[in-house]
Amino acid sequence: MKTVIMIRHAKSSWANQLQSDFERPLNDRGNKDAPKMAEKLLAKHIQIDAFISSTAIRAKQTCEHFCHVFGVDLKAIQWKDELYHASSSTIHQVLAETNDQYQKIAVFCHNPGITEFVNDLVEDVMIDDLPTCGVFAVSAAIEHWRDFSTAKKTYMFFEYPKQH
Repeated sequence: MKTVIMIRHAKSSWANQLQSDFERPLNDRGNKDAPKMAEKLLAKHIQIDAFISSTAIRAKQTCEHFCHVFGVDLKAIQWKDELYHASSSTIHQVLAETNDQYQKIAVFCHNPGITEFVNDLVEDVMIDDLPTCGVFAVSAAIEHWRDFSTAKKTYMFFEYPKQH
């Protein structure tokens, strides 16, 4: 059984208009929401085997907040340049290349690709726009991550900060 937890980066800052999109950090709300959502996952007794993140600053900081809450060394994070503004097919490719030793992974990335990706996973759940720091989880009865894209997935949960 494989589980993927998709997490959109938390709310980012627009304070410095000269800063590139890639360099934008989290704002105050983002720095509060990320640990709060990580605590929600921890309360569900979700164990995460691997943290995989876009290298954009806001995604990195979101992932780092989750790692702190889960007590995971930041050196264990798998940084993936290709997750920055990734399409749904790119996200599927990243999953297909994931080491099969990991059963439950958390992937941190961006809209619009993450919303497109989660909407492709299960038929009975459709999200207009995955909110910042939104968390969407599915599982699939597979042994290899390369089989994830074609496997039948089971919806687990969808949570986001303003929901609570």
